Amino acid sequence: MAEATSELKEVIVLGRPTVFQFYDQQLSQKFKICKQWESSLPLEQFISRHAQAVEAMICSPKRIGSQISSSILNLLPVLRVIVTTSTGLDHIDLVECRRRGISVASAATAFSEDVADFAVGLLIDVLRKITAADRFVRNGLWPLTGDFPLGSKVGSRKVGIVGLGSIGLKVAQRLEAFGCIISYQSRKKKPVSYPFYPDIHELATRCDVLVICCALTDQTRDLINREVLLTLGKKGVIINIARGGIINEMELVQCLKQGEIAGAGLDVFENEPNVPEELLSLDNVVLTRHVAFYTEDSFRAIYELVCGNLEAFFLNKPLLSPVLDD
Repeated sequence: MAEATSELKEVIVLGRPTVFQFYDQQLSQKFKICKQWESSLPLEQFISRHAQAVEAMICSPKRIGSQISSSILNLLPVLRVIVTTSTGLDHIDLVECRRRGISVASAATAFSEDVADFAVGLLIDVLRKITAADRFVRNGLWPLTGDFPLGSKVGSRKVGIVGLGSIGLKVAQRLEAFGCIISYQSRKKKPVSYPFYPDIHELATRCDVLVICCALTDQTRDLINREVLLTLGKKGVIINIARGGIINEMELVQCLKQGEIAGAGLDVFENEPNVPEELLSLDNVVLTRHVAFYTEDSFRAIYELVCGNLEAFFLNKPLLSPVLDD
């Protein structure tokens, strides 16, 4: 991949996107990277130091200081493009970006395959109690008690996909191969053969598994509440590889503790990295630390996409994965 120009263009980076853990040197060879995490200055002072020169930004939703609000944008009068290393966009004020004519590029489908695999893995783990069985063996309980609770079959499950975008569709295709019966809820009907239910409660009525794949927006925050969970039922399982805020976490905890749903597989949480303490002792819950996209392949893909978007911007060409393209 060729460099955009012989003189490196300045790019400000807020938070600490995980791609820099693996591709810091390569990115720094292509662009003049201004890293917030290497500065001792307060966030606003750090931004102000670069405000008159920087036209491009890289950000990530998982790090402190990476919320791209109108107050942050006010400090960057010549900013013209934001490249986020995530598929989710809830950390960026898109309305304000549109008003200012700032283009936004996302990770698009770079993570879709790996996240879909992980979602299926979480479901298998919850139903077949794989990590619970692992703890059972490691804790020396096998020779002491011998007994271990039965798991549940994966095939023939009625699975509702909440958000049938790129990730949701790949989850559906994988689970269909297991013999699961697929339906979905989304903002609008998709050109697929799966039954479509615009109402989340109706979807929950017809399913015993919900896999959360939608974006976090004002409309989807707390979409999965106690009422939905009770509708899913005592044999129901919830899988979340999207955003923690889509589920009302306190109500989920209560439903799990009271046996009102059967289990959950959670890769994301409402207030990361804080996980409700009540979940830690539950054997019917599988917990991971927002790593559904953590593979060598995904990070190589996002590195190439970030570089490609920035190079396209500096060469005045169309972005590779535009969300807002002024």
